[in-house]
Amino acid sequence: MKKRLLCLSLIFAMTAAQVMPVSAARKDDLQAEKSATQSKLSEAESKASSLESKKNALMGQIDSTQQELVSVISQIEILDEDIKEKEADIEKTKEDLKKAEADRDEQYEAMKLRIQYMYENGGNDTWAQILLESDSIASMLAKAENTEKMYAYDRDELQKMKDIVQEVTDLEEKLEGEKAELETAKNEQEGMKASLQTKVDNLKANAEDYEAQIASARAQAQEYKNLIEQQNAELKKIQEQEAAAAKAAQEAAKKKTQQSNTNTGNAVTGGTTTNNNGGTSNNNNNNNNTSSTDDSSNDSSENTNSGNTNTDTTPDTDAGSSNSGSTQEDNSSSAPSYDSSTGAAVVAYAKQFIGNPYVYGGNSLTNGIDCSGFTQQIFAHFGYSLPRTSDAQANSGVGIDYSESRAGDIIVYPGHVAILTGDGGIVHASNSAPYPKGGIKYTANALYRSYIAVRRIVQ
Repeated sequence: MKKRLLCLSLIFAMTAAQVMPVSAARKDDLQAEKSATQSKLSEAESKASSLESKKNALMGQIDSTQQELVSVISQIEILDEDIKEKEADIEKTKEDLKKAEADRDEQYEAMKLRIQYMYENGGNDTWAQILLESDSIASMLAKAENTEKMYAYDRDELQKMKDIVQEVTDLEEKLEGEKAELETAKNEQEGMKASLQTKVDNLKANAEDYEAQIASARAQAQEYKNLIEQQNAELKKIQEQEAAAAKAAQEAAKKKTQQSNTNTGNAVTGGTTTNNNGGTSNNNNNNNNTSSTDDSSNDSSENTNSGNTNTDTTPDTDAGSSNSGSTQEDNSSSAPSYDSSTGAAVVAYAKQFIGNPYVYGGNSLTNGIDCSGFTQQIFAHFGYSLPRTSDAQANSGVGIDYSESRAGDIIVYPGHVAILTGDGGIVHASNSAPYPKGGIKYTANALYRSYIAVRRIVQ
């Protein structure tokens, strides 16, 4: 019976010894596959994180662009109101012009009637008639003076009527020019609105594309996680098999050792033999100690710690820590310090270009430039850096109240910007009409339209 148990133990140990190398090979393969899967998982999660960062950046651009769009839309609304007011002023001016022209014509007709009457009743003999009909020199001088006063009155009234007509005509032309400026600014803002709307639409489309890519990357990452869980489960099963095999081997070795010790104890026998001399001698020939201790296989004593395999499916990666550095450009103004007289110098320099053409988007002070390009290049001549658009220039320098303004400050209108001249006027690139109605020109009234801000560039 004991021999049978020993044989069974040996058979089980041999079987376990054959299973363990196969399990170890599969275990190595699984570890390699798991490592590769974890690497792919890390890449998928890193890609998802990178796409998420790009999407967030896009959303920030969308927010800022939408804010610009709202600002442009509000400026267009202001320009619409200003245009309506100019149109109303122009209509009133046209009515005033008609009245002034009617008064002038009426005055002229009255003067013609008086002159006609005088000629019909005296002609060239008027002065002789006055002399003959006068009973005294005083009466004659009085009549002559009255006649001269009547002539002078007619001349003065007619000149006044002409002056009024000219003033109203000039006012109408001025209002028409201001309306043209407002319409130019509105058209530019409409163009900017369309451009910003297109930009927002493109950014939103890109954001949606990023969302699709992020969803795909996350789905792929989840597949890798599921695969890692399967690999961990198989590894755990192999580890359990290895542990069971190791335990069985240990038990078999232990039983084999115990059986060997038992057989050795039963084989030891002792006896005495009497010799012819009556003496006794110990016959130790049969006292052969046959304790044969077989070398036990210590293979089962290997410490298999593979059961402690970490099954955490989250790789130790730093997918979102790509710090590009905190270097920031120093945008502080590097312009030299100028005294307060520089404001007047800015105006004097700007006035040199009066009469040159206006070109939307242009950058030449001589061949064509728009309003924001004009202010940008004028101040650049003195070492000051301004943004390219009027909206951005509304945040340049230091904000001040109009009542505190002086020569060299800029005044920003909806869709327009100009340089204050210090005398209540402005110098600016107006519109595409020929000078003096358009182009770079001087306008006497800086408050001819609504304004957004007054900024001091030259401190």
